[in-house]
Amino acid sequence: MATDATGDAGGDLTRLHYVGVGLAAVTGVIHLVFGAGALAADLADPLGIAFIGAAAGFAAGIVGVLRGDERLRSRVVLLGIPFTVGQVVLYVALNWPDIFGIGGVADKLVQLALLAVLFELYRRDA
Repeated sequence: MATDATGDAGGDLTRLHYVGVGLAAVTGVIHLVFGAGALAADLADPLGIAFIGAAAGFAAGIVGVLRGDERLRSRVVLLGIPFTVGQVVLYVALNWPDIFGIGGVADKLVQLALLAVLFELYRRDA
């Protein structure tokens, strides 16, 4: 795939797409680990199930970007913004005032970087 200096290759995936995929994979794995840990203690733990659901959502987004056409990728980017914002908002709401745990903060930093990528991809498509 030929790209110019900005990583744009028309309808092909750009470097920015791959950065987003990497960030989504990192936060997806973090959610999978947190979910597995919660479910190991209690298979009916709603928070563990929510973590696994979030990991599945990030995985679905990755598949949509990597396997989809340009139209699907645009939709995945557009849906990824509120999905990721929701993750950040729910983290703060459910953990307040103890929001500075290392795992949660690391995950939120990854998600904020992912949001920056998603907003830039959306801006490019608009």
